[in-house]
Amino acid sequence: SMEMKDSGSVVLTAYHQHSPARMAAMEQSFGQELAAGHSPSSRKSLPRCRRVNRMLSNESAPPPPAFSRSNSQASMDSTSMEDFWCEVESIKESREDGAEEASLVEFKPADEGELEAEWLQDVGLSTLISGAEEQDGQALLSTLSRTQAAAVQRRYNTYTQTLRKKNKQTVRDVRDIFGTRDSAPPYETVPVAPLPSNGLQLPGQKALWKPVSSSSCLDCGLDQGSPAVTEELSYEVSFSEAITVLPKAQEWPKTQRFKKEDSALPRFIVRKSRFGLTEVGDLSPEDLKKIRYLSLIELTAFYDALGLELKRNRAERVRPRENGLFGVPLAILLENDQKKVPGIKVPLIFQKLLLKLEETGLETEGILRVPGSASRVKNLHQELEVKFYEETFDWEQVRNNDVAGLLKMFIRELPSPLFTLEYLPAFITLVEKIPKIKLQLQALHLLIMLLPEANRDTAKAFLQFLKKVVANEGKNKMSLWNVSMIVAPNLFIYKGKGANQQAMQAAATTAHVVRLLIRYQDILWTVPSFLISQVRKMNEAAMTNSKRQLMFDKGVRKLLRRKTMERERPERPEGAVTFPPYLQPDIPEGVIRVYAPLHSKVSMAIQLNSQTKAKDILARFHWENSRGSSHDIRGQIQSLHEIGGNIGQHCLDPDAYMLDVYRANPQAEWVIKPKAS
Repeated sequence: SMEMKDSGSVVLTAYHQHSPARMAAMEQSFGQELAAGHSPSSRKSLPRCRRVNRMLSNESAPPPPAFSRSNSQASMDSTSMEDFWCEVESIKESREDGAEEASLVEFKPADEGELEAEWLQDVGLSTLISGAEEQDGQALLSTLSRTQAAAVQRRYNTYTQTLRKKNKQTVRDVRDIFGTRDSAPPYETVPVAPLPSNGLQLPGQKALWKPVSSSSCLDCGLDQGSPAVTEELSYEVSFSEAITVLPKAQEWPKTQRFKKEDSALPRFIVRKSRFGLTEVGDLSPEDLKKIRYLSLIELTAFYDALGLELKRNRAERVRPRENGLFGVPLAILLENDQKKVPGIKVPLIFQKLLLKLEETGLETEGILRVPGSASRVKNLHQELEVKFYEETFDWEQVRNNDVAGLLKMFIRELPSPLFTLEYLPAFITLVEKIPKIKLQLQALHLLIMLLPEANRDTAKAFLQFLKKVVANEGKNKMSLWNVSMIVAPNLFIYKGKGANQQAMQAAATTAHVVRLLIRYQDILWTVPSFLISQVRKMNEAAMTNSKRQLMFDKGVRKLLRRKTMERERPERPEGAVTFPPYLQPDIPEGVIRVYAPLHSKVSMAIQLNSQTKAKDILARFHWENSRGSSHDIRGQIQSLHEIGGNIGQHCLDPDAYMLDVYRANPQAEWVIKPKAS
């Protein structure tokens, strides 16, 4: 045996005597068999993956015909792909055995202009298509950054040009939408095509990536050792606006080369602003919907700034299963489970599979990689469908590798992929098209923000489990790269009618995407502060528009009522001042009243200063509550919430500086209550 090495590309320990070129050719032959539908597993004399091992060891076998390798294959030594292709074969076996059902989603082609129309609807700008004066659409447009507005303008122009060609209807002029009639465009548009090697420097912009300077931050790096690079992330400026210099032409390699060592991944630090950090679960569903609108606009602007096309799948959905455990859409599965456990966010069966593996399987050598018995997994699958909700299923009898097989089967059988069918191409091409890890991470961050709630919560639980698997590498022999190679085909090789050899080969590069998801998950679940600022502006604009509309609708009646009240009201002294509600004389500037329904002292006026943090207010209430209170709130995680004003509901970071938050939203109410799980 020997260990093969090369200059930085991904390799695993290999036991063979062939050259890398011979190995790559054999791997391609194996991959073509899978993609063509001729599974090596159909040769009943060969157990799972023995076909690969024989190809590695059979020196007398003639070389396969010449082929053209894909980017993902050329980027890494073929022996590093053995785990990947063995997992692909295992997946194919389960489908051939009938353990997994056919796809419930079919791809459909797009007519000219339909993609742009769907994009405008998906970002909450259907008003541009219908022509209606919708307040939400107007509020959204008023908050966009320069690059975001350019992205919207570009899609709307394409849409209107298509309509004019088809002579369907008269469309609004883009200058009317963006409130300008100047002959010059209101925005400095960002080129779509890749720029020359000298790049483009936009005036007045600062780089997003800065050296590390302090310690108050979210740190996502290595658990041991020192990575080659440590970089700071800032969320104060939108990602698309922060691209001041595009990567040079020579920095866009035709072939991405990945290093499997953990130290190859940079250590990223997110510096907390004075508002603290906000996780996706800290915002109300209404505000999260707006975050998704803005994230899609920002992701599109980000790709535009890089000169890339953001590709999306279009799918025609077929009626899904509504009962059972496997092959049921996450939303329906959760709806059924919430009847048993109100408020649950991750399907019960998925939680149980993760819990079982966390309790007994984290130290199992080869967990996730070593497959369970296909027949046992199939039988367990059928038994679970009958006994799980009856709570008569015997979990003690199940082997860890079989539980891992059920876990992967659950993910594969979802009618739509965990990371959504629509954006699957964006995940797959993210690594191939974006050259630097920091830019990949930004794109990945926005894609995570786009996930529906059920997908996001389930993906979060899954990635947290995978992080625990990697943390036990010393005993289970599963490194971050090993886990990524096994998980990638389960997440990104879709079983629908659109799946083909090219998609299967491209999915190999998504092992790197899975690695980023696991390593930087703590960053990915935080909401960039520039998006929250835009939501605040959007809510303020909507409130202003709503007040104007209300005044218009009730104009005459309100005027008459005011005149009547003025006749009956005593005259105010000359020089009297009317305060807005949040600045009434009994509540001075910089003082907030905090409510705590579960505490003995249910409210308290707090004088804020520049150093007051949310955790200081929590500590004050906790101290008051401990003084002979009959209320027992032990075991409950209490958080300070910002409610109303220009935000729906916002669970504040304990390190948030309250005077800054107060000034950003002086009309808010402040409530201490348990944080949503």
